[in-house]
Amino acid sequence: MNLATLVTGAELAQRQARGNVLVADCRFDLADAGKGEREHAQAHIPGAVYFHLDRDLSDLGKRGLGRHPLPHDLVFSAALARAGWRPGVDVVVYDDAQGALAAARMWWLLRLAGVRNAAVLDGGWAAWRDAGLPVESGVATPAETAVQLNLDRAQVVWFDELERRRASGDVLLIDARAAARYRGEVEPIDAVAGHVPDARNRPFADNLERDGRFKPREHLRREFEQLLGTRPARDVVHMCGSGVTACHNLLAMEHAGLAGSRVFAPSWSGWISDASRPVAMGS
Repeated sequence: MNLATLVTGAELAQRQARGNVLVADCRFDLADAGKGEREHAQAHIPGAVYFHLDRDLSDLGKRGLGRHPLPHDLVFSAALARAGWRPGVDVVVYDDAQGALAAARMWWLLRLAGVRNAAVLDGGWAAWRDAGLPVESGVATPAETAVQLNLDRAQVVWFDELERRRASGDVLLIDARAAARYRGEVEPIDAVAGHVPDARNRPFADNLERDGRFKPREHLRREFEQLLGTRPARDVVHMCGSGVTACHNLLAMEHAGLAGSRVFAPSWSGWISDASRPVAMGS
């Protein structure tokens, strides 16, 4: 099983039968922060452990770094320890938003921590259920392990680097938000509408087929290469509203064989925390 980007439900079921895999349920609703956890208790993939976007995968106490700043190393490590993870254990992550909310985010955090044997369940919870695969209820209580991971923040793009690279023109900034939000026509979450000047729009939904699964890797590669032109993948920086759905575009590029892009973690909500930063509207 390829544990670098995406796996199917059937592949996960086969891997579970052999053991040595942590399944992470990252379902989350921005409008109801407790919904995913409640739904996990009602039904989830057998053996899955719940990870909360706000508590485990973010540090909401940080200011000026967007709505979902990166978690503290100790907090992320503690969440994995409670789930019974240890080095050498594979990780498969899923949510109910085709990976676009917390699943791709957790996959990215694991990569920052040096854990490469991790993948996102293609199609997420819906694909698992549609395949008629087993589910269980309740809350798992695995034996806690000792985990000490450090997120490599040098792999993350912060304000100074983004401003420097925007000024020199050596960056392709890709915004994963829906087109109407990117253009500033609507803004249901953040205080200011619009986008970072010169950013290009690639809504994360463009990575998916109608059934919620990712497009074939060859298809994704053609589409991203059209965006990149002659630029290498390492020139790409992804952003979104808060640094979550941006990870979906990074995942899609990695799955397509276009490795080396990065994420501007504060994203739009962090960008607008300073009123002196410029804002663009329209296409």
